[in-house]
Amino acid sequence: MTDLPAGWRMLTPHEIAGESRQALVIGPFGSNLKKIDYRPEGMPLVFVRDIRGGDFSNPRTFVSPDKSEELKAHHAMPGDVLITKMGDPPGDAAIYNGAGPAVITADCIRLRPALDFDARYVAYAMHSPDVRAEISAITSGVAHQKVSLDRFRHKVRIPVPPLPEQERIVEVLEDHLSRLDAGADYLNAARRRCALYEDATIMRALGSTESRQDGVEQIINGHLPPLAEGWSWQTLGEVADVVGGVTKDAKKQSDPSYIEVPYLRVANVQRARLDLENVTTLRVPPAKVEALRLLKGDVLMNEGGDRDKLARGWVWDGQIEECIHQNHVFRARPRDNMRSEWLAWCANTYGARWAQRHGKQSVNLASISLKVIKTMPIPVPPLLEQDERLAQIHEAVSRSRRLIGEVEIGLARADRLRRSLLTAAFSGRLTGAASAVERVEEIAADVVEAETPEGVLV
Repeated sequence: MTDLPAGWRMLTPHEIAGESRQALVIGPFGSNLKKIDYRPEGMPLVFVRDIRGGDFSNPRTFVSPDKSEELKAHHAMPGDVLITKMGDPPGDAAIYNGAGPAVITADCIRLRPALDFDARYVAYAMHSPDVRAEISAITSGVAHQKVSLDRFRHKVRIPVPPLPEQERIVEVLEDHLSRLDAGADYLNAARRRCALYEDATIMRALGSTESRQDGVEQIINGHLPPLAEGWSWQTLGEVADVVGGVTKDAKKQSDPSYIEVPYLRVANVQRARLDLENVTTLRVPPAKVEALRLLKGDVLMNEGGDRDKLARGWVWDGQIEECIHQNHVFRARPRDNMRSEWLAWCANTYGARWAQRHGKQSVNLASISLKVIKTMPIPVPPLLEQDERLAQIHEAVSRSRRLIGEVEIGLARADRLRRSLLTAAFSGRLTGAASAVERVEEIAADVVEAETPEGVLV
């Protein structure tokens, strides 16, 4: 950390908590608080998710009065600083603002600052880049990143000015960060509305005359809505040649008669795009390569994975020679009355929801069989109209993605400004002078400026 102004000190959480060991504690060990202790009412429990969200107004789990008394050493009171000791990464902090006391759970730390420390200042300090780096340095674990209470207590260092300066810094930060939060909320809402705009435009282009939800529900339930003159409902099996992919035979990977070829997995087949950053290879019989070789214009759809991944996919453009696909991916080769992109957009909208309803769910994975997916209903207009509608989709998607890119730039700028503000605040450089305030307001105003498609303003 940089040199601090006169009067500032570098203190550990242990020093901020003061003499009492009870001012800095973690939640009860698992044996002291189990799920069988949870109740629908009583004293609320605080979990890592609550601290991350910074909202303690709507607790979902409670313990009985007797259990809460047993766990009194782990109570959080309004004004306490709560920190996550587990996560990716740990170290999120919030001021507990519940209506009354609560019990923190095992992966939470409660810090009750001594009288000459402002709890809000301490919570903000936990989010400053330098303190986050200190916490990262004492984090351990692979599958689960954790910080021990002892290391947190003695190894983390926080820059602390006198109490009046703490209060002034908090006041300035809350003013500026509230503007940034408002800007980020605006941009996130714009991003969600852009996605809705894009989806609705695609659905209309594909022939939906109903609202998105009603139209999809009709299709899912087998009540196909009427289409425009010259259009017809056909099944996927009628408009495309659909086949499954190759199954990896680990025992025969060394067979000298097999040849090695690239193949696409579920991870490569995303909604409306193919992710070809990491394409692996597989040894298969030459006959399989000939039968499953992907051709330009083939539509790839997922057969299995998470439920929301069923039928999603996109058009193969011949990016890799001699490429095939695995058994968890279907290949649909459109016939003469079907454009590849039309079929792909149908699969990613109507078809995805239809596949989720008609697929099967095991313990960890969802899937849909080749026989079933061939019955997926597809709206089929004349080829000329498919081309016209696809042009509308291209324009809407391009406009939406362009705006979302601008939104992402704005969010990145807001994040950089937030880090800069926190760095300045906890190094003694956030003066609060009029020029500094005006500069922050100017940048925050820039963040919230976004042009959205007509009818999608927030």
